[in-house]
Amino acid sequence: MRNNEEVLAPFTPDTALAGRTALVTGSSGGIGEVVARLLAASGAEVVVSGRDDVRAQAVVNAIVKDGGRAHALTADLGAEPADIRAFAQRAEDALGGRVDILVNNAGVYPGFQTATVTDDEMQALWATNIRAPHVLVAGLAPRMAERGSGVIVNIGSWMARVGVPYKALYPATKAAVEQLTRAWAAEYGPRGVRVNTVAPGATATRGTSTSSEQLVEMTKGTPAGSPVRPVDIAYAVRFLASDEAAYIHGATLDVDGGIAATRLR
Repeated sequence: MRNNEEVLAPFTPDTALAGRTALVTGSSGGIGEVVARLLAASGAEVVVSGRDDVRAQAVVNAIVKDGGRAHALTADLGAEPADIRAFAQRAEDALGGRVDILVNNAGVYPGFQTATVTDDEMQALWATNIRAPHVLVAGLAPRMAERGSGVIVNIGSWMARVGVPYKALYPATKAAVEQLTRAWAAEYGPRGVRVNTVAPGATATRGTSTSSEQLVEMTKGTPAGSPVRPVDIAYAVRFLASDEAAYIHGATLDVDGGIAATRLR
């Protein structure tokens, strides 16, 4: 299986998103980094955000090196709502006054079995995975609607619709994201703003590197037979952000190798 860099290296830049701007949260690494790089390769001007300014700037440097346009902003999506609203304004300012594409990618996944989840972990899951996307959409979607166009892509999870014995709260936050997607599609879709979810499967990222053997075992019995790569998620996000997806509203696109829909063994 080719890794992200091997897939991205031969990618020919296109103009599918030319003239548009994009904010990708949690894009200083992992899935978000590849999403930001792919959107930029398709012509979008991108804000790369993360808690580590050095890592965020490194992603920007890679985008610029490949001929794209990008800006680095430091942001903690677990912060208070006022701070997140200020971050949204900074992103708009960096992008010339408008955000055309919002990708709510930032997320945390601490905690395992219910009785062992700490209060801090519970608060972090709620704040980052649900509250932050809500605050960003509340701030940015109305302005998209005023212009009559915009795209919001939320990153969900295959676990949102599958009960597992080792994690309850994280999948619940992702199920909430799917419901927010449907509600926002109904609220903003008639005014030109499309809202959809991409639901990754078991994905190989820096954050899951310590569980790489588990990921391999989890995905052996799927049609794909191996973990999802961040670039697979990025291609789905780019599609939903493009005009090719003009009639897709309120949908959840599973990019999970078939883990949620099939059982081979």
